[in-house]
Amino acid sequence: MATKITSSKSSKKQLPPWGWGIIGAIVVAIGVGVWYINRVNVNEWRHVFETGIRMPMRYDIHGIDVSKHNAKIQWQRVRQMRFDDLRLQFVFIKATEGTSLIDKDFKANWQQSDAVGLYRGAYHFFIPWRAPEPQFDNFTKIVKLQKGDLPPVLDFEVGTNSLTREQVIENVHTWLKMVERHYGVKPIIYTNPDFYRRYIKDNLEDYPLWMADYSGIALNRYDADAKILFWQHSKSGKTEGIRGEVDYNVFLGDADDLKELCVK
Repeated sequence: MATKITSSKSSKKQLPPWGWGIIGAIVVAIGVGVWYINRVNVNEWRHVFETGIRMPMRYDIHGIDVSKHNAKIQWQRVRQMRFDDLRLQFVFIKATEGTSLIDKDFKANWQQSDAVGLYRGAYHFFIPWRAPEPQFDNFTKIVKLQKGDLPPVLDFEVGTNSLTREQVIENVHTWLKMVERHYGVKPIIYTNPDFYRRYIKDNLEDYPLWMADYSGIALNRYDADAKILFWQHSKSGKTEGIRGEVDYNVFLGDADDLKELCVK
């Protein structure tokens, strides 16, 4: 089919001089926006080959958390792994759960992680509908903190059965107070965004937090007074010395802050 071609000189409308200025400004603005987005992505998140996941590389202090589900761990290899001139510096280790369960690999993981120079911390998986006192006994019976260890952690992330919200908060608070008196250091609460909003906000805000949030967005979506010290950003990382997937975390302060947090 033949197409009639019209002279561009006669058909194209001419832009006034100020029109080109507006277009130029828009182009510059788009360019700056793309540069900023790329810059933020590079600084905040980047795929790290050694860990197999995207990591928030603006932070320098990275760590993992483990339990018996990670099987036998070769701690020397964990410590020797490097990524971007960084290495893992801390680990949280499951010690107990509920009123009687003891993680079968806790003792080995506790001793061997310390031997290779990692900051170590122990956590208790809290069962909200069980009495807090025997859960406190279960944890303190096996966890003996030393100078340089991280504070004890209450893992608070499971359903509440038939208890009211107020009863759950009271049980959690009781465990935290007992542990603080026992060790002489304020415990950390491990939790998630849902439990933070439902139970911790406005009730347990005196305690530092270890937040499990896999959304990939900035932690500034939480209240300014939320004392978030650790951020679990992935549960599907990998590391030398551990078979299968492992949780990855960052500490939101610097090396001096981490040292200051530890048991004196």
